[in-house]
Amino acid sequence: MFGKWNTRAERAVSPVLPGVVLHLSGPVLDQAFTSLQSDAEQYGGIERLLDALAAKATYFRSQLCGNALEHLSEYALYDLAAFMPSVRRRIAKTAADVGMVHMRQALRALLDDSQGPHDINERIAAFVQSFPMDRKHRWVRDLATEILHNISPGVYPLMSRWIWDAHANTGVLREIWHSEDGSVGRLDVPDDFKTHCNLRDELTGYCIDRGHGSDPEFLVDLLCAQIYAGYIGSQGASYLKTEFSGPDDAFQYTLRMLGLDVANARSRKTRVKLPEGDNSGQSERHRFTSFIELAAEGEA
Repeated sequence: MFGKWNTRAERAVSPVLPGVVLHLSGPVLDQAFTSLQSDAEQYGGIERLLDALAAKATYFRSQLCGNALEHLSEYALYDLAAFMPSVRRRIAKTAADVGMVHMRQALRALLDDSQGPHDINERIAAFVQSFPMDRKHRWVRDLATEILHNISPGVYPLMSRWIWDAHANTGVLREIWHSEDGSVGRLDVPDDFKTHCNLRDELTGYCIDRGHGSDPEFLVDLLCAQIYAGYIGSQGASYLKTEFSGPDDAFQYTLRMLGLDVANARSRKTRVKLPEGDNSGQSERHRFTSFIELAAEGEA
């Protein structure tokens, strides 16, 4: 571990956890980091993107912490989902089916950290099991992990399936795994809290060694998104169908992985897919129209 985060937002420090030793490829990380620095310039640079991610986390806390969760509405939940690309096209139908009372209860249990982070694997599993257990609801785990990370980024690393999915053997971890012969088969690495903490800590050290000590947890998010964006690009836009199709430039994939493409700047509509028959227009309610405005909110 690298001690307390020297960042602008209040953050706790995650515990030191033993776990599987991760074998990461330095050259792959170097290539991704160099491309991240270059690609970010057209969007105001890495610091501007870190501002946006910090503001996003502040927004999550404002909607889900303390008494705010008790008053979380259906459309406030959709506003949050707009920042989660693997969640936003699926959540509205499920929320309508199970109801907001159920959603709030499940979130309340997930965010009950009275025991600290040590029981987080169980809390995530319980959250997932409180919804239908089928392929159509695999996104529920991403919802849980995105919320945990954005509420307390220094404690909970980003644990979405695109970071590492042991069942599918896909994710950032596989893309940066070091192999002597250059081929990577099935990794015997669990996708639990320990693994994600160890990956976060390894990448945090990598970023700090390159002179980026500010907001290391968010810079790790950016680096991971850049790595996975490269994987998406290598598979072709059709691989992830409409969620990631037709970007104006390759870096749009990176922005989308972190929800920084939150809204269409022209129409001001979020990307949340509402249930059929919902013509309320509430999909336009999101107050952030671009990551640039999001960053400005964080600086205010």
